Amino acid sequence: MVEYLWLIPLFPLLGAATNGLAGKKLSKSAISVIACAAAGLSFFITCACFIELLRFSPEQRHLLKFYFTWIASGDFVAKAEFLFDPLSSVMALIVTGVGFIIHVYSIGYMHAENGYYRFFSYMNLFLFFMLILVLSANFLLMFVGWEGVGLCSYLLIGYYFDRRSAADAGKKAFIVNRIGDVGFIL
Repeated sequence: MVEYLWLIPLFPLLGAATNGLAGKKLSKSAISVIACAAAGLSFFITCACFIELLRFSPEQRHLLKFYFTWIASGDFVAKAEFLFDPLSSVMALIVTGVGFIIHVYSIGYMHAENGYYRFFSYMNLFLFFMLILVLSANFLLMFVGWEGVGLCSYLLIGYYFDRRSAADAGKKAFIVNRIGDVGFIL
């Protein structure tokens, strides 16, 4: 099952793309099903991969899955690869499990809001970037996940952009994340 590790972040990305691009034409129930199914499928695959990881001896619980060379310039090579070890697997379980619960809760909480599709698109995108952050095997890919999480935090906090307080809070979160970027890069 670990060979399907790439599906864990892919499902939320597909959910974000589907709801983001076709959300205006979909019903609220279809949007909810797409978003929750994406989060739920990611959680299911994470559970299956975690169970498979437990079958290995403790010394072998360090799986590195290479997918493709992302950037190659001279001696510098950045690979798109995921690390699935005890720490990243538990973090992926927490991210997908809690993410799924938040998606389900949000159905009722956000049902009367305008831009319903936009909210669930942002939620799935947040889940995607968080999974990139916790599964990445190198700092460059981890930084992409970190930046994506910062962007999605800004989008979700500023979801009610027509309210000045929410828009200001979104800007503040974005600026604070840029300060955190300096620490990350150092």
